[in-house]
Amino acid sequence: MPAADASSSRAGRLRAGWPRLALWAGLGTATLALGATTNFAQTHALMINASPSLPHWAIWLDRSAVPARGDLILFDPPPSALLTRHFGVAPQPFGKRVMGLGGDVVTERDRTFFVGGKAVAVAKVVSRFGEPLALGPTGIIPKGCYFVATDHKDGFDSRYAAIGWICAGSVLGVGRPVL
Repeated sequence: MPAADASSSRAGRLRAGWPRLALWAGLGTATLALGATTNFAQTHALMINASPSLPHWAIWLDRSAVPARGDLILFDPPPSALLTRHFGVAPQPFGKRVMGLGGDVVTERDRTFFVGGKAVAVAKVVSRFGEPLALGPTGIIPKGCYFVATDHKDGFDSRYAAIGWICAGSVLGVGRPVL
């Protein structure tokens, strides 16, 4: 019966080694999950919107998505004295809709902005603090840049010179409304 003893001895070693194998498998799985979660966290974020210029208060940000016409993008606004007076020295990211893409033509008539001939935004004459508001850029939107706006009458966006075109280096990502 030496064969039976060898067989039962091998089965005993396998049973005894099972906890170690399960531990290594669990550690490997946890490492992969942590790596995937870390990568996901680097490319995604949940943003809370405090501005009335967008109807959504929670926005899911995808940093890897390429903005398209109609998308909601979040971006770091360019520094300006007007922006500082209204939003402080370190303003939070802005969220606006992409109305125009690189290569589109932006025109303005009587403070109404048009992208490709379609009216997309009307600029106010003065800010809520009574400051004159200079009109934003017109012409061909540069490659990698966007004309952004919102439907809100007080939206601070590409219709004003203090914001202008929003170019890829300032874009944080594409937002998907959550709530």
